[in-house]
Amino acid sequence: MLGVVGRIEPATSVFGDFELTMDELRAVARYVTESAQAVLPVFEESVPDDRRPRAALDAAREFVDGARRTRLQRVTALDAHRAAKAAPTEAASLAARCAGDAAAAAYLHPVAKATQVGHILRAAASAARIAELRADGDPGAVEDALDDARRRATSVVVDVLSRYPLAPTSRSRVGELMSALDTSLRRRT
Repeated sequence: MLGVVGRIEPATSVFGDFELTMDELRAVARYVTESAQAVLPVFEESVPDDRRPRAALDAAREFVDGARRTRLQRVTALDAHRAAKAAPTEAASLAARCAGDAAAAAYLHPVAKATQVGHILRAAASAARIAELRADGDPGAVEDALDDARRRATSVVVDVLSRYPLAPTSRSRVGELMSALDTSLRRRT
């Protein structure tokens, strides 16, 4: 594939602790994009005139569908995260952040750091938190959302996840949900 400045984009990233192929990056980006797509309406209902999260999702889909990684994914990811900071509610903020994470997933780094797990699982954990908020704390809504995330995680996504250390511990609710999802997915290997 041609890179941004006419270079051939390598099929494998080898600048880190292990290899990640473009196909693996696309599988991870697809997983994150599916999580973000499901909750994007939460943001758009709250801030209907802000198109930044939708643009990030569109950029993520381009990469998932076979386009090369470009500056578009990076720029729209940052824009969606800015939209998240300006969102009026926690749920809307999380939904915008999910969209930013989807675009940023094209640039997951092959370095064995626990923080990288967030690039794989934070959107699914955020979607579970949004479900919890919308259901007034109903634990069934959270478990349903996490079950959906587990079902959607392909063997490729789980294999990529297993190359990283466990998700970092966190006191935030999204962090707790991400750790729970991480643990359950690793049990599948």
